[in-house]
Amino acid sequence: MNDKTKTGIEILQTAILLGITGDMLLRATPWGLNVFLWVSLLVAAMVAITFRRRREHWTPQTMALHGGLVFFSLMYVWRDSLELQILDFLAIITILGLLILPSLNMKIHIAGVFHYMAALCWSGISLAFAPFLLLVEDIKWKTIPSTGFSKHLVSVLKGLAIAAPILLVFGALFMAADAVFQGIIEKTFNINLEVITTHVVVISIITWMVAGYLRSSMFKLSPISSGPAADAKSAAMKDQVPSVTMHVSEDPAGNDEKAKKEEAEVKKEKTSTWQDFNNSFLPGFFTLGAVETAIVLGLINLLFLSFVIIQIPYLFGGIEIVQSTPDFKLAEYARRGFGELVLVAALVLPILLGAHWLLRKDNPMNERLYRILAAIQIGLLFVIMISAAQRMLLYTGNMGYGLTAERLYPMVFMIWLAMVFTWFLMTVLRGMRSQFAWGALWSGLFLLGTLHVLNPDDFIVRTNIRLMQEGRAFDGYANTRLSDDSVPVLLDSMELMSANQRCTVKRKLSRRLAESHQEMDFRSWNYSRWVASSRLAENRPLLDMSTCAEEFGSRFRQRELFHR
Repeated sequence: MNDKTKTGIEILQTAILLGITGDMLLRATPWGLNVFLWVSLLVAAMVAITFRRRREHWTPQTMALHGGLVFFSLMYVWRDSLELQILDFLAIITILGLLILPSLNMKIHIAGVFHYMAALCWSGISLAFAPFLLLVEDIKWKTIPSTGFSKHLVSVLKGLAIAAPILLVFGALFMAADAVFQGIIEKTFNINLEVITTHVVVISIITWMVAGYLRSSMFKLSPISSGPAADAKSAAMKDQVPSVTMHVSEDPAGNDEKAKKEEAEVKKEKTSTWQDFNNSFLPGFFTLGAVETAIVLGLINLLFLSFVIIQIPYLFGGIEIVQSTPDFKLAEYARRGFGELVLVAALVLPILLGAHWLLRKDNPMNERLYRILAAIQIGLLFVIMISAAQRMLLYTGNMGYGLTAERLYPMVFMIWLAMVFTWFLMTVLRGMRSQFAWGALWSGLFLLGTLHVLNPDDFIVRTNIRLMQEGRAFDGYANTRLSDDSVPVLLDSMELMSANQRCTVKRKLSRRLAESHQEMDFRSWNYSRWVASSRLAENRPLLDMSTCAEEFGSRFRQRELFHR
């Protein structure tokens, strides 16, 4: 039994155990402690197999990413915000995808954006198809010892695996055909076929996906062949047999040194790693020289500059422009402009990265021209992003309509874009493109971690309470639709609300208190939900609806203030 078979068996055993524990833990919703426990088990399994079979994959970079997996799974235990949990899920998926890079012969910290995207795509493909390779190609079943107890155990398991689905199908048909037989079977075995089927399906899916992922992260791809010439040269050296008339040097050390040098040369010639993927394989027509770069980036810069110059009064005029322009509403000025400007900022990054990748390397002038034009474009983009931020601040400020999750998260996204473009200036435009993707990744992860500390839902309610104290309307219905992260501040601020809004909040929180008693499963435990439930129980008298004089219906929600 070779090492590949041993690794494959360990992967299969690990996947089965994680499939069973995943079915036991992840079936409980809403997710909380169960996600942290299962991801921690997955990380522990990955680290154990890596240390046993692929110790070279264990680097400071992979160590940091494994820590990121544990951290963002732990956030499911801390915060209850659905938006944060979705972002945590995306962060976990992204990190898992990037941990496949070592098996693709790439170093994570100097891989590019293209490599990151390729790793994510490859990990998705591996989830579906890699288990086939694991079972058919990697594990040499005939080489596995099968003597004594293990021999009979394998035979028994094989027989059960074949007989189980047949018995289930015929048993289900017989039970459907005869009520007496169904009653006997149900009384004898007390079997709920639907429950058993769902458990089998969930375990199978998780096992299959984990096996595919672990297989793709443990087994390396073959290096990229540079062409038939190198292969022929390698084959010629391998098949070369010295003849009796061949001259042999009297210096064996010299021969050894020469042989090693030739072998290293062939190895270097034969393989080129994915790390060095560039535009050298493209015809010259599809690459960019100085003229093409000047036209493409120059025209974009002119468009940006014209927009900034023409729109200066509207970009920086603020509320005065809105008030002095007939039939021009603040909502139209802020909401419409913000979305388009954020989209512009998001589109600039792939354009700049793509243009830089397509640059011809034969003339240093191409790189210098690109750096100048890209720096100008980013400078203009920062002006546009500042104006977009000002629009949203007006929209959510004391002259606007308050803060919601739909308005906060785009602002956070734009902050991340500003961080990424700053990092772009520090790396790509200084000839250190290989460091860009790694830094951009960690800027996003750092910002996401900061969001958990900020507690967005709590921040939204506090902002709206402050605006209410400054004279703006407070929408109790919209603010109580936020997660349990916002419950403590709602309870603390209830006395500041108007009678109508206070009753709206009471009605919503009372319903939430009743629902909290139904969530008793430890697998779904979450700190914010636990704090909210405890605070609601402590303040039960405060939620008494007898003080509310009127019935509440759809008319009393005032939601139009938040949907202009």
